[in-house]
Amino acid sequence: MVSQQDLPSMQDAGDSRGQGQSPSGMGALGRSGVILLTYVLAALELTCLFMQFSIMPYLSRRLGLDSVAFGYQQTIFGVLQLLGGPVFGRFADQHGARAAFTLSFLASSALYLLLVAACSPSLPGVALLFASRLPAALMHTLPAAQMVITDLTVPEERPAALGRLGLCFGIGVIVGSLLGGTLSSACGIQCPAIVALVVNLLGAVLSFTCIPTSTKEASAQAQAALPGAPKASVFDLKAITRLLLQPGVLPVFLVKVISGFPSGLFMVMFSIISMDFFQLEAAQSGYLMSFFGVLQMVIQGLVIGRLSSHFSEGDLLRASVLVFSIVGLAMALMANVFHFCLLMPGLVFSLCALNVVTDSMLTKAVSASDTGTMLGLCASVQPLTRTLGPTLGGLLYHSFGVPIFGHVQFAVNFLVLLFLWRQPMPQKKDKVW
Repeated sequence: MVSQQDLPSMQDAGDSRGQGQSPSGMGALGRSGVILLTYVLAALELTCLFMQFSIMPYLSRRLGLDSVAFGYQQTIFGVLQLLGGPVFGRFADQHGARAAFTLSFLASSALYLLLVAACSPSLPGVALLFASRLPAALMHTLPAAQMVITDLTVPEERPAALGRLGLCFGIGVIVGSLLGGTLSSACGIQCPAIVALVVNLLGAVLSFTCIPTSTKEASAQAQAALPGAPKASVFDLKAITRLLLQPGVLPVFLVKVISGFPSGLFMVMFSIISMDFFQLEAAQSGYLMSFFGVLQMVIQGLVIGRLSSHFSEGDLLRASVLVFSIVGLAMALMANVFHFCLLMPGLVFSLCALNVVTDSMLTKAVSASDTGTMLGLCASVQPLTRTLGPTLGGLLYHSFGVPIFGHVQFAVNFLVLLFLWRQPMPQKKDKVW
């Protein structure tokens, strides 16, 4: 457990990472090469993931599933990712970056192999389609990439480095969605799954051969395994939940969950809203999502990094919540898709700033040996929204219409902003709230 008194020594260790000291087993790639490869692997996995998302509704319809059954499999996917995130993060802390990346890519390969099998008319497609959701518990390449970036960057550079992962996410949204639709139209619905399978097997090979065994400093590895102490299990829930009780962790984590939840509800219901409220065709909805992906690439990959060099993380966190409130108020008044396009830059800024800043603050608040577990907990926030969102969002939408999402977002974030205003916030970017 890390106390506030321990933070200066952690800061010193972080500074040494920027002065040429490499973790053991860094290999021939060097620090910058490993970071670059991490970005490439994250972009590949996210591209394949959005290829899968683009074909799942059509594959489900081809197999005779209705919208209720499709919702069930989406819920299964979210629940498994929710439960698997913290466990995967702890596995990454204990076994290192190479094992974490390799395991994630192998799990993804298993999912796409089952999808390919589900496309075969001679096999039980529905059963295989539901079985393909099971490997989702171990598909966490993005948290593994965040752990590597966290381990290999000094604290003051961390928000910008984590923000650049937004470029990878944007590439995944745009390229994955376009490839999924193009390949399925030209070569059959199983083609995107086959391509994703090959790419993920390649990712597993690259991870096993090029990613170092561990990206943590020797001191952090020694702290994780003290001599004579029994080795904790990957499934030790007490060891996972104790991180939330460390100083400065729980308030930031709750802000992350609560502030982003209303916008998450809206995004979960966006496909329905785009059809019913905005009256968009499928192609027009795809263009709108591509615009969303481009905005995320620009804001998270370029803007957040520049802002983090001029403002403290506390200031950026308050700004994201404030913009959330303003966007929510405007969302309650919007009447068409043009209004939403005007609001989208503010919405994307708030989402990106909230995620990057809270991830950075939380990894600084725990020891270097626990960053993977902490990022695994952070990675469970989005699956939590995907699990609760369809039911709660559907109820709100059918009862009150689209404006309710704006009202909820404004009210929740206004209360969060009042809470943040009463809290002592860091004056320097390398301090912990």
